[in-house]
Amino acid sequence: MGARHLVAKGSGPLLWPLQGLQTARGTLFGWVPVLLGLGIGGWFALPWEPGAGFYLAALAVLALAAALRLWGPELLHPVAVSVACLAAGPLACGLRLHLVAAPVLEASYWGPVQGRVIEIDRSQSDALRLTLDHVVLEDLPPERTPLRIRISVHGTEPQVLPGEVVLLSATLSAPAAPVEPGGFDFQRMAYFDGLGAAGYTRSPVVLWAEPEAGEQVINRLRSHLSRAIMVTLPGDAGAFASGAMTGDRSGISRDTVEALRDSNLSHLLAISGMNMAFLTGFVFLLIRTGVALIPPLALRINAKKAAAVVAFGVALFYLLLSGANVATERAFLMVSVMLGAVLLDRRALTLRSVALAGTVLLLWQPESLLEPGFQLSFAATTVLIAGFGVLDHGIARQKLPRWLLPVYMLVLSSVLAGLATAPFAAAHFNRFTDYGLVANLLTVPVMSVLMGAGAVAALLAPLGLATPALWVMELAARWILFVAHWIAGLDGSVAAVPTPGPWVLPLITLAGVWAMLWRGRLRLLAALPLLAGLALWAVVERPVLLIAEDGKLVGVMGPDGRALSRGRGGGFAAESWLENDGDLATQAEAARRPGIFGPKEARRFALAGIDAVVLSGEGAVAELARLCPAGGLIVLDGTAPLHATGPCRVIDHALLAQTGALAGQMRAGALWLIPTRNGRRAWTGQTPLRAPICVSNCGSGRQAGPAP
Repeated sequence: MGARHLVAKGSGPLLWPLQGLQTARGTLFGWVPVLLGLGIGGWFALPWEPGAGFYLAALAVLALAAALRLWGPELLHPVAVSVACLAAGPLACGLRLHLVAAPVLEASYWGPVQGRVIEIDRSQSDALRLTLDHVVLEDLPPERTPLRIRISVHGTEPQVLPGEVVLLSATLSAPAAPVEPGGFDFQRMAYFDGLGAAGYTRSPVVLWAEPEAGEQVINRLRSHLSRAIMVTLPGDAGAFASGAMTGDRSGISRDTVEALRDSNLSHLLAISGMNMAFLTGFVFLLIRTGVALIPPLALRINAKKAAAVVAFGVALFYLLLSGANVATERAFLMVSVMLGAVLLDRRALTLRSVALAGTVLLLWQPESLLEPGFQLSFAATTVLIAGFGVLDHGIARQKLPRWLLPVYMLVLSSVLAGLATAPFAAAHFNRFTDYGLVANLLTVPVMSVLMGAGAVAALLAPLGLATPALWVMELAARWILFVAHWIAGLDGSVAAVPTPGPWVLPLITLAGVWAMLWRGRLRLLAALPLLAGLALWAVVERPVLLIAEDGKLVGVMGPDGRALSRGRGGGFAAESWLENDGDLATQAEAARRPGIFGPKEARRFALAGIDAVVLSGEGAVAELARLCPAGGLIVLDGTAPLHATGPCRVIDHALLAQTGALAGQMRAGALWLIPTRNGRRAWTGQTPLRAPICVSNCGSGRQAGPAP
């Protein structure tokens, strides 16, 4: 008797988990993207850049797992596939890292910049932002020139189109590191986007050359359609309609963006699954109905499959037109699987289709796992499909009136999607919208009208008959924006949420996945990781001290929240710190809080039994020589001279260049400064790493972390 049968006949306790997996065969494919994600997440968490040996070992594990799956006992097949997925994740990351490798600006640059416009959008400060490729920088050889750069325009906004070559003077620097340990890593995101520098300009943007034939066709078409919509529908309504239809959000004001965010309606502009579903669903219904209305045609072709083919073409065009972000790619993969199922006479919406889309996207772009768009879109989609799958029988048993069914489905889908995305939205955006459910109930049906009217307008535009459809689009957009501003303006519409620790979202995700994919009573075990994640979130501790990478801004946690050393300057760091604290105060408000006092050249505070001062301005070095002999902590906006010695701990530009931003944490009564640059990866460069720095009570805290 073969080994396969011998293992299958085992009944010992050690084999029970394997036998449980065996009985679950047919429902385990949903775990493939989960295990891939675990491998990818582990690769990104590494503090060092893996070498060839790491990838050869992962490849060997993958090969052994494949051999076990092909020739091993059947009882071990799920284990083999699991191990293969865990190994495939890091391999996909390594391949992706190699494919996207590109030059990053090595030193700050100011001077002339030439490049081709490939994207136009707006920055967080509402400035027009240009992304350029084919970049030329003065006195910088091509092999050291970034492939892409992003420049915010802080002057007169230019009238440029994608494909045009422009010339300007700009200040550029390498993509910024996180503003605190564990914070949003723009450096990593820029690396995988091929973005080698970012900066700003206050000079005019000059057209250097017209677009060449065939260049940036899709981007130019997007800009053309966007401007056509905004000319016909002026104001924020037209800008919103343009953003929803084309993905071009450059015309939307910052006030509108904040209202959409605070009312939990930002997803309406994300060109995600809902937008794609509305558009392709409308086209599918239009084609199928049109074919059915022509009897000779309906007798010769399958209207359902013809509609699926046309809808797929529309979905592909919409993917390219919208810029193909992660949410849109996920939506396109889902729509493709759904339409493929229609063509093959299979069930269209299942958790297997979601798992397939997730697997393809993770293998293709593994870095998308860390992006909010990926997490939010997959959370909403999986919970909606799983939730409606469970509730289908309940709906049938209740025999709801036909007129009530759409209302029931709308409320239920909004509740399910809201519950699914709430922890991820709160973790990434540090806010919970208390009336988000009401806002979505009032706008989601209208959004479907807007998308349908947009499709009709596109069909009728060549005939000059698009005006009625555009009018409907305008009414829908105005209603959505009215609801957004109304909900955002209500008292208590937004509740601030602190950033969770690194284990919180993985535990909550594991709980959700386990509850949806497992069968039987064991799915109740999902409550354990859920409760653990929520408990860790509830007790999360924020740094008592934060020091910006340039040494210009300091934040100290006090009884009224974090007090900042400056009311202006370093706005991105200040905003990020306060949001991560779960604090809705502005930088100016935080600068007026007690805890930091004194003139702007010498801002003082006390922490962990030591006196500290933030020195800036022309006399900072002289003050350093006077204050250092008294001991304490000094944050210097500059570089300390070699002769400035004493018992004080000096944090200057030279040290911050090695550590990045610093976060102060109390460990066993000692104050330690934790560097942001706590790992050397491809996107962090070759900067020397520094260990945590002990500032006070170091004798009692030696065991809490390594000495500097």
